[in-house]
Amino acid sequence: MGFQVLDPTNEMAPPLGQLAPRPGSLRGKTVGFISNGKEGTKGYFAHLDRMLREDFGVASVVNRTKSNYSAPADGWIVGEIANWDAIVTGIGD
Repeated sequence: MGFQVLDPTNEMAPPLGQLAPRPGSLRGKTVGFISNGKEGTKGYFAHLDRMLREDFGVASVVNRTKSNYSAPADGWIVGEIANWDAIVTGIGD
């Protein structure tokens, strides 16, 4: 008596994504921070905010926090991303 082994993987490969184009400079740009809301991101993002403004001439930094640290960014946050020139996401425990 034999048995049959089934392979549950999808035979179709997912489409390959593309990296977003990188800005040549951050001077005058808007950078968005997306935090997972954990305590460790606060100091990191505060320091990075100062550094980006002082050392790289970033015009503005937008801070957003996800409503659930383990889920993807909320739809309203994703809707704002098109207005930013660069994004930094962070996790912190």
